[in-house]
Amino acid sequence: MISLRFSHFSLCLPTLLLSLCFSASLIAGPAEEKEAETAALALAADQENAGYMFRAEAWSSDLHQGLGKAVRMQLFKGNEYCIGVAVPRKSGVRVTGAVLDLDAKPVGEIQPVLDGWGFLLFFKPKKTGVYMVTIQIDEKGKQADTSCAIITGYK
Repeated sequence: MISLRFSHFSLCLPTLLLSLCFSASLIAGPAEEKEAETAALALAADQENAGYMFRAEAWSSDLHQGLGKAVRMQLFKGNEYCIGVAVPRKSGVRVTGAVLDLDAKPVGEIQPVLDGWGFLLFFKPKKTGVYMVTIQIDEKGKQADTSCAIITGYK
């Protein structure tokens, strides 16, 4: 009878520990996501003075080392776009990216943040269409999974 209780406990303990680890990772995820969004909004704040109007919501997702992101965006001829991309400032991760045109060629201008935690992309499309914003972890910074956020403005 004692060995039965012990084996029952020994089966429950790993399950309990795994569920605690999983719940801890869920708690850390939203905090990182919020930090990335806050950093992207900080990039946008400076550009609002230049006349860009930013969407109320930021797009956010996980960014894994060795695997970049490509986000499709419908961009319209006649607008000038400012796209802010950021990761949590204190993560130590540096990011880079580009806007790819309809032929998958980089277009526009990138303006990186000095510490590397974000960048601004400026682009004025010659054609209305679906463009790709790419994001990669730069090899010069910390190589770690993190959250990233994108905020889009236009004028």
